[in-house]
Amino acid sequence: MARVVILGAGVSGHTAALRLRRMLGRRGDHEVVVVTPNANWNWIPSNIWVGVGQMPREKVVFPLAPVYEKTGVEFHQARAMAIRPEGDGESDQGAVDVEYTDPGRPGETARLRYDYLINATGPKLNFGATPGLGPDGHTVSVCTADHAIAAAEDLRATIERLKAGEPQTLVIGVGHGMCTCEGAAFEYAFNVEHQLREAGVRDLAEVVYLTNERELGDFGVGGMTFEQQGFVTTSALWTASIFRERGVNAILGAHVQRVEEGVIHYEQLDGTTHELAFDFAMLLPPFRGQEITAYDRAGEEITDRVFAPSGFMKVDADYTPKDYEAWRAEDWPTTYESPAYANVFAVGIAFAPPHAISRPAKSPSGTVIAPAPPRTGMPSGIMGRTVAATIADRIKSGDSATAHTASMARMGAGCIASAGTGMLSGSAAGMTMYPVVPDYQRFPGSGRDLRHTKGELGLAGHWTKVLLHHLFIYKAKARAMWWLIPE
Repeated sequence: MARVVILGAGVSGHTAALRLRRMLGRRGDHEVVVVTPNANWNWIPSNIWVGVGQMPREKVVFPLAPVYEKTGVEFHQARAMAIRPEGDGESDQGAVDVEYTDPGRPGETARLRYDYLINATGPKLNFGATPGLGPDGHTVSVCTADHAIAAAEDLRATIERLKAGEPQTLVIGVGHGMCTCEGAAFEYAFNVEHQLREAGVRDLAEVVYLTNERELGDFGVGGMTFEQQGFVTTSALWTASIFRERGVNAILGAHVQRVEEGVIHYEQLDGTTHELAFDFAMLLPPFRGQEITAYDRAGEEITDRVFAPSGFMKVDADYTPKDYEAWRAEDWPTTYESPAYANVFAVGIAFAPPHAISRPAKSPSGTVIAPAPPRTGMPSGIMGRTVAATIADRIKSGDSATAHTASMARMGAGCIASAGTGMLSGSAAGMTMYPVVPDYQRFPGSGRDLRHTKGELGLAGHWTKVLLHHLFIYKAKARAMWWLIPE
């Protein structure tokens, strides 16, 4: 009997758990175990709508325990504290040390053994990297459903002040020079702008988009080139047209140094520093890997062998430092196996990328101001499914079974960025790209296949995003025929 332990139950981890349980069957021959500190699953893309008061919290979360009980997955509501890939003095079987967050087991710890381990822990929201950032500081967030509820309340109060005739400045974007998830910041900015128009107060509001992108439409993937009706355009031009149409002002190439009550202090790529007064601000934090320590069998710490300095786990990528021009698509991982331990994998945000996708940049003072690579949504689900298939094959056929592959440099992805909700008044920017990581050897010039890299804005995109919301919630609940819905 084999035992697979999965750390984290976000898109990657939950996908891996459900796929593995289905691949291995439910006869009890093999165990699939999920360890996550959260009792609920959260469809994070729809937190945007919760954050503007247009969707209740219960529409984006549901309890995990009933789903895992139904599907035969063992569930531990706990936080992974350490991994012991070589085992310990009692056994050479790998193990994870966990601390329970389950209210019924306060302060309890355990050591869970595994034959295969998947690290899908997702990010630590590193608000502390920018003084004054986040819900405990002076800005709001939409990173969790509870954060989004608080953001909606602050936005509602801002709109009331606007209705009372008080001009307001709303700043939305990223709160550090090395943030990722610029797409989520874009979505929230335009959903807020849409709500201001719906409330009839847009004329008194200044909406500012503050980002580390050197140009609009970068989205952490180095921008995109689109071919439409025989013409070639870029995501920079396409995105800028949306900003002009909606009257949203953009501050580009910015690193937030600190946030004080009502004031954002930031540095730009040209080395200048500025202050921006605000009445409402939603700034996303940078990400780090979760704080997990690794030990060898003798109990000596080997964290730096297993994890990168960022806290993300090293996998089968080429981490050799290189100049931007020397980066290659082949640098990116394909199997997501740890190079140190063949039965350990990392997927989604939990794996350490070999380099950024966007061109790196620094200010004259040496401050890095460039988006980190996104590893969320569709790519995360594909990684979870791929690693699940590898482990299932090795359990059934032996460790020599060939690993399945899913390189982001060979993977296409679709993204629908909401620009305002409403079945008749809503809109969304629909984008597809192939591959996610540009490959300039295969596709000289743009790095991507123009036949499969597209962008379009409109009401149909909003309907599609609503449909996907319901489809993915249905799938995550493991309802009838859920496996037919693609990642």
